[in-house]
Amino acid sequence: MVPEITLLAVFLLSLIVLRLKHGEYRFAHAARIGMAAMLFVTGGAHFGFAKGMAMMLPEAVPFKMGIVYITGILEIAAGIGLLIPRMAARTGWWLIAFFVCITPANIYAALHHVNLQTAGHDGNGPEYLWFRIPLQFFFIGWVYFSAIRPYKVPRLATHL
Repeated sequence: MVPEITLLAVFLLSLIVLRLKHGEYRFAHAARIGMAAMLFVTGGAHFGFAKGMAMMLPEAVPFKMGIVYITGILEIAAGIGLLIPRMAARTGWWLIAFFVCITPANIYAALHHVNLQTAGHDGNGPEYLWFRIPLQFFFIGWVYFSAIRPYKVPRLATHL
């Protein structure tokens, strides 16, 4: 739940700061900052909870710890990419592909009750997918509308 809270809290804080700095709401920019912050948190978790993350991969997958560390680095790099305007769209496409690719690992982890924080088999189980699968779609939409196809939101009235 920490990543989701990070995403929303940093988005809202960024929205306020950007409004104060530029005199208008910059939703797409704030959303990219929020997603970058979330990716920094989740990328860091690949190092703090590496053993549990490795358990999210089927036994047949070789070099699990290497995959965990590399994907953690890639998540952090993607967070940086979202913060660089000329790289945001390319990073967004990469992130969408990444979110699709990690979905099977989340399904496997849920079916095997993997708890990535304790590196045990005491996780939530399949009911977790009712939350996680829609969350993947939410992340994909968030990235698409903030990094790939930012849209102009009409200026909110600043004077009443």
